[in-house]
Amino acid sequence: MKIPIFQIDAFTDKVFAGNPAAVCPLEYWLEDEVLQNIAAENNLSETAFFVDRGDFFQLRWFTPQTEVDLCGHATLATAYVIMHSIKPELEEVRFGSPAGELTVRRNNELYSMDFPAHPPEKCEIPESLITGLNREPVEVLASNYYLAVYDSEDEVRQLNPYMRSLKELDRLAVIATARGDKADFVSRFFAPAVGIPEDPVTGSAHCTLIPYWAKKLGKTKMRARQVSFRGGEIFCEFQDKRVIIAGKATLYLEGTIKI
Repeated sequence: MKIPIFQIDAFTDKVFAGNPAAVCPLEYWLEDEVLQNIAAENNLSETAFFVDRGDFFQLRWFTPQTEVDLCGHATLATAYVIMHSIKPELEEVRFGSPAGELTVRRNNELYSMDFPAHPPEKCEIPESLITGLNREPVEVLASNYYLAVYDSEDEVRQLNPYMRSLKELDRLAVIATARGDKADFVSRFFAPAVGIPEDPVTGSAHCTLIPYWAKKLGKTKMRARQVSFRGGEIFCEFQDKRVIIAGKATLYLEGTIKI
């Protein structure tokens, strides 16, 4: 069996930056074990698989260790592949996914994703969170992820987490964030429990970050940076129960999987 594969750098307009995602178009769904093995072999934070259903595309996401319910950068990467290589006449793509219906629209080089908002709430602070981050935040909240808020961008950049402690948490991942020096806010994202010690640029984290910072900053349109080693830029908009997460993408690799 031969399966097409694309590797896309998302939330950037140049290769070797942003967040790389593998994208595999399928004619039909393969066994979950096969999908998971492909994702493990790719060894990227996410591999996206999709099936064309005619008026929409069915989409799933896998880390090297498990399937996840939502992934932003791999959704952006999949939309890029569809609108560049498969159906270039499209300016909008609808996805059916474990997170519900998702829409991506193209405006020149910018791809805008319409995702559900996940506002964070006050929570008890697990000791393993403080131990794992190695620096105490000024505030901790939680949605599907923990959100650790710091006073400055420098503090977020200087974090050197102890991944074994973060792996013990009862949520999938931890977002560290602060007001930005040149952007409205910055973040980093740690998810060792699913095989991603640090994700370069995390679209789904902004489902939590956008409503938090919209309230803090008193604005609905913002520009964000994820300050990982590779780094990436995200254009954000808060729309009550939805968020718009936009960014650029570029093709790094196109090939064929043989199994």
